[in-house]
Amino acid sequence: MSGLLLRLYGDFRQMNKIKLIFFFFFLSVFTSVPGQAKPDSTSISLGYPVYSQYLQNGLLINPAYAGSRGALSTFLSYRLQWMGIPDAPVFQSVSLNAPTKNDKVGLGLMAQFMQFGFTKSQSIYGSYAYRIDLGNGKLSFGLKAGFDRSNTDYSGLATTTPNDPVFSINNKPYFLPNFGAGIYYYNDKLFAGASIPAFLNYKKNISTGSVEAHHSINDYDIIFSAGGLITFSQAFKFKPSVLIDYSLEKTKGLTQLDINGNFILGDLIWVGGSWRTSEQVAVGILQVQLNPQIMIGFSYDYPLGRMSSFSKGSTEFILRYEFGYKVSAANPRYF
Repeated sequence: MSGLLLRLYGDFRQMNKIKLIFFFFFLSVFTSVPGQAKPDSTSISLGYPVYSQYLQNGLLINPAYAGSRGALSTFLSYRLQWMGIPDAPVFQSVSLNAPTKNDKVGLGLMAQFMQFGFTKSQSIYGSYAYRIDLGNGKLSFGLKAGFDRSNTDYSGLATTTPNDPVFSINNKPYFLPNFGAGIYYYNDKLFAGASIPAFLNYKKNISTGSVEAHHSINDYDIIFSAGGLITFSQAFKFKPSVLIDYSLEKTKGLTQLDINGNFILGDLIWVGGSWRTSEQVAVGILQVQLNPQIMIGFSYDYPLGRMSSFSKGSTEFILRYEFGYKVSAANPRYF
């Protein structure tokens, strides 16, 4: 360990000016951009809950990611949102994806579970991706299809009026089929992708309690992500990235902007953080690559905006295991 620290110290002293300029620019750019989302009480959207360690499981945001890691990759996450608030959201996800034998097709399956107060929701989506060689990297096109299911059980809600009809009608689950698409480019040094997580937009009819599907390009959310790898030495690397969630709906615009950075120490320890402008949240991340197949991670979101008066922050735990018939300790994957 002492030898590793000495090598890291020597590598840090030898950073050239270009890399230092890029690093400080990365830490400062975009940090003043606010979120602009305005809530719609009739809109129902379950497709993309906020995760802080999505970079270790790109399938969460883009179906074109399926199979890109070159092995059967399984991923588990557990997230406690807004700790300290009663009945705050709890998110769980499980996914797997792998390439097929011809290595051009990738398949994926993802399930997400959420509980928020008296509301429970589940999402199940399958993904298909087709990759082509492009230069020294690969370009992948992906599709996903599945459904979201949401149910609110008001039976446990205490009201001043016994058997209040406001909370006893239309108490039935919503079943919301949907599909999405994405594109993803990656090589050993960088990645970039864009996706539309849902082509259908659902709204609740207040008078009847029914749910109606709408299909309009003005309702689409577009998620863009990109990043790269800066190698100072084999023992010290830096991985900057950005995620932008932009809604084509005029009243929303930019709904999420994440600026991320991870220092990779000896291909063993990942230490980094994020700044999420939409929530004004600073995120600390610690991940450990125990061996070429297993990664565990923990993140803590510290609220600096309006939620700081109500919440103690959010925590997230992840576990990724890869059945690494193509994973090599001499050639690890960084994205």
